[in-house]
Amino acid sequence: MNLGDLVSALNDFASLSLAESWDNVGLLVEPSPPHTVNTLFLTNDLTEVVMEEAVQKKADLILSYHPPIFTPLKQVTWKTWKERLVVRALEHRIGIFSPHTTYDAIPHGINNWLTKGLGACTSIPLHPSTAPSYPAEGTHRVEFCADNTEHLDMVLSKIRDIQEISRVTTLSARVEGEEQTRVTLNCSQKALLEVVALLSQNSLLYDKTEILLLQKPLLPHTGMGRLCTMSEPVSLSDVIERIKSHLKLPHIRLAVGMGKTLESPVKKAALCAGAGSSILKGMEADLYLTGEMSHHDILDAVANGISVILCEHSNTERGFLSELRDMLAIHLRNKINIIVSEKDRDPLQVA
Repeated sequence: MNLGDLVSALNDFASLSLAESWDNVGLLVEPSPPHTVNTLFLTNDLTEVVMEEAVQKKADLILSYHPPIFTPLKQVTWKTWKERLVVRALEHRIGIFSPHTTYDAIPHGINNWLTKGLGACTSIPLHPSTAPSYPAEGTHRVEFCADNTEHLDMVLSKIRDIQEISRVTTLSARVEGEEQTRVTLNCSQKALLEVVALLSQNSLLYDKTEILLLQKPLLPHTGMGRLCTMSEPVSLSDVIERIKSHLKLPHIRLAVGMGKTLESPVKKAALCAGAGSSILKGMEADLYLTGEMSHHDILDAVANGISVILCEHSNTERGFLSELRDMLAIHLRNKINIIVSEKDRDPLQVA
Protein backbone atom coordinates (compact mmCIF):
# COMPACT_ATOMS: atom_id res chain seq x y z
CA MET A 1 0.00 0.00 0.00
CA ASN A 2 1.37 3.43 -0.92
CA LEU A 3 2.40 5.46 2.14
CA GLY A 4 0.30 8.44 1.08
CA ASP A 5 -2.81 6.27 0.69
CA LEU A 6 -2.19 4.63 4.06
CA VAL A 7 -1.77 7.97 5.85
CA SER A 8 -4.99 9.18 4.23
CA ALA A 9 -6.77 6.03 5.44
CA LEU A 10 -5.40 6.52 8.96
CA ASN A 11 -6.71 10.10 8.92
CA ASP A 12 -10.13 8.77 7.89
CA PHE A 13 -10.01 6.34 10.82
CA ALA A 14 -9.28 9.21 13.27
CA SER A 15 -9.22 12.79 12.03
CA LEU A 16 -6.11 14.69 13.08
CA SER A 17 -8.36 17.71 13.66
CA LEU A 18 -9.44 16.04 16.93
CA ALA A 19 -5.94 16.30 18.42
CA GLU A 20 -5.30 18.73 21.26
CA SER A 21 -3.69 22.02 20.18
CA TRP A 22 -0.45 21.24 22.08
CA ASP A 23 -0.02 17.83 20.49
CA ASN A 24 2.24 16.69 17.63
CA VAL A 25 0.36 14.18 15.49
CA GLY A 26 0.43 12.77 11.99
CA LEU A 27 3.30 11.61 9.80
CA LEU A 28 6.47 12.55 11.70
CA VAL A 29 9.12 10.73 9.66
CA GLU A 30 8.74 10.08 5.93
CA PRO A 31 11.19 8.06 3.83
CA SER A 32 11.85 9.39 0.33
CA PRO A 33 9.09 8.45 -2.13
CA PRO A 34 7.97 6.16 -3.49
CA HIS A 35 7.42 4.23 -0.27
CA THR A 36 5.27 1.12 -0.10
CA VAL A 37 3.94 -0.16 3.23
CA ASN A 38 3.54 -3.91 3.51
CA THR A 39 3.90 -4.11 7.31
CA LEU A 40 2.43 -1.66 9.83
CA PHE A 41 3.99 -1.92 13.29
CA LEU A 42 1.98 -0.75 16.34
CA THR A 43 3.51 0.44 19.60
CA ASN A 44 2.54 2.63 22.51
CA ASP A 45 6.04 4.07 23.02
CA LEU A 46 8.79 4.06 20.42
CA THR A 47 11.98 3.30 22.35
CA GLU A 48 15.31 2.13 20.89
CA VAL A 49 14.49 -1.45 21.90
CA VAL A 50 11.16 -1.20 20.09
CA MET A 51 12.82 0.39 17.05
CA GLU A 52 15.22 -2.55 16.82
CA GLU A 53 12.23 -4.89 16.96
CA ALA A 54 10.55 -2.95 14.13
CA VAL A 55 13.73 -3.23 12.03
CA GLN A 56 13.97 -6.98 12.67
CA LYS A 57 10.32 -7.46 11.70
CA LYS A 58 10.85 -5.43 8.51
CA ALA A 59 8.26 -2.78 9.34
CA ASP A 60 7.61 -0.13 6.70
CA LEU A 61 5.62 2.21 8.96
CA ILE A 62 5.57 2.49 12.75
CA LEU A 63 2.37 3.75 14.34
CA SER A 64 3.53 5.02 17.73
CA TYR A 65 0.66 6.20 19.91
CA HIS A 66 2.95 8.62 21.77
CA PRO A 67 4.83 10.93 19.37
CA PRO A 68 8.58 10.21 19.62
CA ILE A 69 9.21 13.72 18.28
CA PHE A 70 7.45 16.25 20.49
CA THR A 71 9.74 19.19 21.08
CA PRO A 72 11.61 20.43 17.97
CA LEU A 73 14.88 18.70 17.12
CA LYS A 74 17.71 21.16 16.43
CA GLN A 75 19.84 18.48 14.84
CA VAL A 76 19.62 14.80 13.92
CA THR A 77 22.76 13.10 15.24
CA TRP A 78 23.71 10.01 17.21
CA LYS A 79 23.90 11.92 20.53
CA THR A 80 20.39 11.49 21.95
CA TRP A 81 18.04 8.52 21.82
CA LYS A 82 15.24 10.40 20.07
CA GLU A 83 17.59 11.62 17.36
CA ARG A 84 18.86 8.07 16.96
CA LEU A 85 15.27 6.90 16.39
CA VAL A 86 14.99 9.25 13.41
CA VAL A 87 18.38 8.16 12.05
CA ARG A 88 17.47 4.47 12.36
CA ALA A 89 14.04 5.01 10.78
CA LEU A 90 15.47 6.78 7.74
CA GLU A 91 18.37 4.32 7.36
CA HIS A 92 15.90 1.43 7.21
CA ARG A 93 13.22 3.34 5.24
CA ILE A 94 10.65 3.18 8.02
CA GLY A 95 8.05 5.92 8.37
CA ILE A 96 6.74 7.04 11.77
CA PHE A 97 3.14 8.10 12.35
CA SER A 98 1.64 9.24 15.66
CA PRO A 99 -2.11 9.64 16.41
CA HIS A 100 -1.87 10.36 20.18
CA THR A 101 -4.81 12.52 21.38
CA THR A 102 -6.85 11.80 18.25
CA TYR A 103 -7.18 8.24 19.59
CA ASP A 104 -8.14 9.65 23.00
CA ALA A 105 -11.06 11.55 21.48
CA ILE A 106 -12.63 9.16 18.94
CA PRO A 107 -15.65 7.09 20.03
CA HIS A 108 -13.80 3.85 19.18
CA GLY A 109 -10.55 4.92 20.83
CA ILE A 110 -8.49 4.37 23.96
CA ASN A 111 -10.87 5.89 26.50
CA ASN A 112 -13.76 3.84 25.14
CA TRP A 113 -11.58 0.72 25.52
CA LEU A 114 -10.69 1.73 29.09
CA THR A 115 -14.38 1.96 30.07
CA LYS A 116 -14.65 -1.78 29.45
CA GLY A 117 -12.59 -2.32 32.59
CA LEU A 118 -15.45 -1.00 34.71
CA GLY A 119 -18.05 -3.48 33.53
CA ALA A 120 -21.49 -2.63 32.21
CA CYS A 121 -21.90 1.14 32.02
CA THR A 122 -22.87 4.03 29.78
CA SER A 123 -20.39 6.81 29.09
CA ILE A 124 -20.15 10.33 27.71
CA PRO A 125 -17.05 12.47 27.01
CA LEU A 126 -15.89 14.68 29.88
CA HIS A 127 -14.74 17.35 27.43
CA PRO A 128 -16.69 16.97 24.16
CA SER A 129 -14.94 17.66 20.86
CA THR A 130 -16.32 20.18 18.41
CA ALA A 131 -16.46 19.95 14.63
CA PRO A 132 -13.31 21.25 12.88
CA SER A 133 -15.23 24.04 11.15
CA TYR A 134 -18.22 26.30 11.71
CA PRO A 135 -21.55 25.30 10.12
CA ALA A 136 -21.51 28.62 8.27
CA GLU A 137 -18.87 31.13 7.26
CA GLY A 138 -17.60 33.40 10.01
CA THR A 139 -17.43 33.15 13.78
CA HIS A 140 -20.15 35.72 14.59
CA ARG A 141 -23.57 36.72 13.32
CA VAL A 142 -24.67 40.35 13.48
CA GLU A 143 -28.31 41.44 13.15
CA PHE A 144 -29.76 44.96 13.19
CA CYS A 145 -32.85 46.83 12.00
CA ALA A 146 -33.11 50.10 10.08
CA ASP A 147 -36.01 52.16 8.76
CA ASN A 148 -34.19 54.70 6.60
CA THR A 149 -33.63 53.06 3.21
CA GLU A 150 -31.22 55.68 1.89
CA HIS A 151 -29.12 55.61 5.06
CA LEU A 152 -29.29 51.81 5.10
CA ASP A 153 -27.93 51.59 1.55
CA MET A 154 -24.93 53.67 2.62
CA VAL A 155 -24.31 51.49 5.68
CA LEU A 156 -24.59 48.29 3.64
CA SER A 157 -22.16 49.66 1.08
CA LYS A 158 -19.59 50.31 3.82
CA ILE A 159 -20.21 46.90 5.39
CA ARG A 160 -19.59 45.12 2.10
CA ASP A 161 -16.23 46.88 1.82
CA ILE A 162 -15.07 45.23 5.06
CA GLN A 163 -12.93 42.15 4.60
CA GLU A 164 -14.13 38.78 6.00
CA ILE A 165 -17.83 39.62 5.75
CA SER A 166 -20.17 36.99 4.30
CA ARG A 167 -23.84 36.13 3.87
CA VAL A 168 -25.25 39.68 4.02
CA THR A 169 -29.04 39.36 3.76
CA THR A 170 -31.92 41.81 4.13
CA LEU A 171 -35.50 41.02 5.04
CA SER A 172 -38.58 43.17 5.53
CA ALA A 173 -39.78 43.07 9.12
CA ARG A 174 -42.38 44.81 11.29
CA VAL A 175 -40.78 46.10 14.48
CA GLU A 176 -42.99 47.79 17.09
CA GLY A 177 -45.65 48.40 14.45
CA GLU A 178 -43.24 49.94 11.92
CA GLU A 179 -42.01 48.53 8.63
CA GLN A 180 -38.25 48.10 8.83
CA THR A 181 -35.44 46.18 7.20
CA ARG A 182 -33.62 43.51 9.18
CA VAL A 183 -30.01 42.99 8.14
CA THR A 184 -28.15 39.78 8.94
CA LEU A 185 -24.49 39.10 8.25
CA ASN A 186 -21.74 36.66 9.20
CA CYS A 187 -18.23 37.86 9.94
CA SER A 188 -14.91 36.95 11.51
CA GLN A 189 -13.73 38.17 14.92
CA LYS A 190 -11.55 40.77 13.20
CA ALA A 191 -14.36 42.02 10.96
CA LEU A 192 -16.75 42.18 13.93
CA LEU A 193 -14.72 45.03 15.46
CA GLU A 194 -15.07 47.05 12.25
CA VAL A 195 -18.80 46.31 11.94
CA VAL A 196 -19.46 47.39 15.54
CA ALA A 197 -17.39 50.54 15.03
CA LEU A 198 -19.44 51.39 11.94
CA LEU A 199 -22.81 50.76 13.58
CA SER A 200 -21.85 52.65 16.73
CA GLN A 201 -21.65 55.82 14.66
CA ASN A 202 -25.46 55.72 14.52
CA SER A 203 -27.09 55.21 17.92
CA LEU A 204 -30.38 54.03 16.39
CA LEU A 205 -28.65 51.22 14.53
CA TYR A 206 -26.37 50.38 17.42
CA ASP A 207 -29.26 50.13 19.90
CA LYS A 208 -30.99 47.63 17.61
CA THR A 209 -27.92 45.46 17.04
CA GLU A 210 -27.63 41.87 18.24
CA ILE A 211 -24.38 39.90 18.11
CA LEU A 212 -24.41 36.11 18.24
CA LEU A 213 -21.38 33.90 18.73
CA LEU A 214 -21.49 31.01 16.26
CA GLN A 215 -20.52 27.77 17.96
CA LYS A 216 -18.91 24.79 16.27
CA PRO A 217 -21.31 21.85 16.75
CA LEU A 218 -20.38 19.12 19.21
CA LEU A 219 -19.39 15.75 17.73
CA PRO A 220 -21.45 12.85 19.13
CA HIS A 221 -19.61 10.52 21.56
CA THR A 222 -16.30 12.28 20.79
CA GLY A 223 -13.96 14.05 23.19
CA MET A 224 -11.45 13.73 26.01
CA GLY A 225 -12.04 11.45 28.98
CA ARG A 226 -15.27 9.63 29.84
CA LEU A 227 -17.87 9.95 32.59
CA CYS A 228 -19.23 6.47 33.15
CA THR A 229 -22.51 5.62 34.85
CA MET A 230 -22.56 2.06 36.11
CA SER A 231 -25.57 -0.08 35.16
CA GLU A 232 -25.62 -1.15 38.81
CA PRO A 233 -23.56 0.20 41.73
CA VAL A 234 -20.40 -1.83 42.29
CA SER A 235 -18.16 -1.87 45.37
CA LEU A 236 -14.80 -0.16 45.06
CA SER A 237 -13.05 -3.47 45.75
CA ASP A 238 -14.91 -5.15 42.86
CA VAL A 239 -14.05 -2.27 40.51
CA ILE A 240 -10.38 -2.67 41.44
CA GLU A 241 -10.44 -6.35 40.51
CA ARG A 242 -12.22 -5.64 37.23
CA ILE A 243 -9.65 -3.03 36.25
CA LYS A 244 -6.69 -5.25 37.17
CA SER A 245 -8.20 -8.03 35.06
CA HIS A 246 -8.90 -5.75 32.09
CA LEU A 247 -5.43 -4.20 32.12
CA LYS A 248 -3.73 -7.48 33.06
CA LEU A 249 -2.03 -5.90 36.05
CA PRO A 250 -1.02 -7.64 39.29
CA HIS A 251 -1.52 -4.40 41.23
CA ILE A 252 -2.76 -0.81 40.99
CA ARG A 253 -2.26 2.23 43.23
CA LEU A 254 -5.25 3.33 45.25
CA ALA A 255 -6.29 6.40 47.26
CA VAL A 256 -9.61 5.92 49.06
CA GLY A 257 -11.84 8.97 49.20
CA MET A 258 -12.55 10.63 52.54
CA GLY A 259 -15.38 8.82 54.32
CA LYS A 260 -15.26 5.92 51.85
CA THR A 261 -14.14 2.28 52.23
CA LEU A 262 -13.40 -0.61 49.88
CA GLU A 263 -17.05 -1.61 50.20
CA SER A 264 -18.39 1.84 49.23
CA PRO A 265 -20.51 1.73 46.07
CA VAL A 266 -19.21 3.21 42.83
CA LYS A 267 -22.06 4.62 40.75
CA LYS A 268 -20.12 7.07 38.58
CA ALA A 269 -16.51 6.90 37.47
CA ALA A 270 -14.56 9.55 35.57
CA LEU A 271 -11.62 8.19 33.58
CA CYS A 272 -8.87 9.33 31.26
CA ALA A 273 -6.08 7.21 29.81
CA GLY A 274 -2.51 8.39 30.45
CA ALA A 275 -2.06 11.48 32.62
CA GLY A 276 -5.59 12.52 33.51
CA SER A 277 -5.27 15.30 36.08
CA SER A 278 -6.26 18.16 33.77
CA ILE A 279 -9.22 16.24 32.33
CA LEU A 280 -10.57 14.78 35.59
CA LYS A 281 -10.08 17.75 37.90
CA GLY A 282 -13.35 19.08 39.30
CA MET A 283 -15.50 16.29 37.88
CA GLU A 284 -18.19 14.91 40.17
CA ALA A 285 -17.79 11.15 40.49
CA ASP A 286 -17.22 8.38 43.02
CA LEU A 287 -13.99 7.32 41.35
CA TYR A 288 -11.20 8.72 39.18
CA LEU A 289 -9.39 6.18 36.98
CA THR A 290 -6.23 7.16 35.11
CA GLY A 291 -2.57 6.33 34.66
CA GLU A 292 -0.98 9.07 36.73
CA MET A 293 -2.00 12.19 38.67
CA SER A 294 -0.10 14.79 40.62
CA HIS A 295 0.16 14.38 44.38
CA HIS A 296 -1.87 17.50 45.11
CA ASP A 297 -4.63 16.61 42.64
CA ILE A 298 -4.94 13.26 44.41
CA LEU A 299 -5.24 15.05 47.76
CA ASP A 300 -7.98 17.29 46.35
CA ALA A 301 -9.94 14.31 45.03
CA VAL A 302 -9.65 12.37 48.29
CA ALA A 303 -10.74 15.41 50.32
CA ASN A 304 -13.86 15.58 48.15
CA GLY A 305 -14.70 11.94 48.83
CA ILE A 306 -13.49 10.71 45.45
CA SER A 307 -11.36 7.56 45.33
CA VAL A 308 -8.46 7.45 42.86
CA ILE A 309 -7.07 4.45 40.98
CA LEU A 310 -3.71 4.88 39.24
CA CYS A 311 -2.32 2.21 36.92
CA GLU A 312 0.82 3.96 35.59
CA HIS A 313 0.68 6.07 32.45
CA SER A 314 1.05 3.65 29.55
CA ASN A 315 -0.66 0.72 31.29
CA THR A 316 -3.96 2.53 30.66
CA GLU A 317 -3.16 2.72 26.94
CA ARG A 318 -1.07 -0.23 25.75
CA GLY A 319 -3.80 -2.87 25.92
CA PHE A 320 -5.75 -0.93 23.31
CA LEU A 321 -3.19 -1.85 20.63
CA SER A 322 -4.60 -5.37 20.12
CA GLU A 323 -8.08 -3.94 19.61
CA LEU A 324 -6.62 -1.27 17.33
CA ARG A 325 -4.91 -3.94 15.21
CA ASP A 326 -8.23 -5.66 14.59
CA MET A 327 -10.07 -2.42 13.80
CA LEU A 328 -7.36 -1.24 11.40
CA ALA A 329 -7.33 -4.62 9.65
CA ILE A 330 -11.01 -4.13 8.85
CA HIS A 331 -10.58 -0.45 8.00
CA LEU A 332 -7.69 -1.20 5.63
CA ARG A 333 -9.46 -4.26 4.18
CA ASN A 334 -6.59 -6.56 5.17
CA LYS A 335 -4.38 -5.01 2.50
CA ILE A 336 -1.30 -4.92 4.76
CA ASN A 337 0.21 -6.94 7.58
CA ILE A 338 -0.38 -5.33 11.01
CA ILE A 339 1.65 -6.42 14.04
CA VAL A 340 1.84 -5.28 17.66
CA SER A 341 5.17 -4.76 19.40
CA GLU A 342 6.22 -7.42 21.87
CA LYS A 343 8.98 -5.28 23.39
CA ASP A 344 6.88 -2.21 24.23
CA ARG A 345 6.21 -2.00 27.97
CA ASP A 346 5.76 0.48 30.80
CA PRO A 347 9.16 1.68 32.07
CA LEU A 348 8.09 1.37 35.73
CA GLN A 349 8.03 -1.85 37.68
CA VAL A 350 7.72 -2.87 41.32
CA ALA A 351 11.12 -3.75 42.79
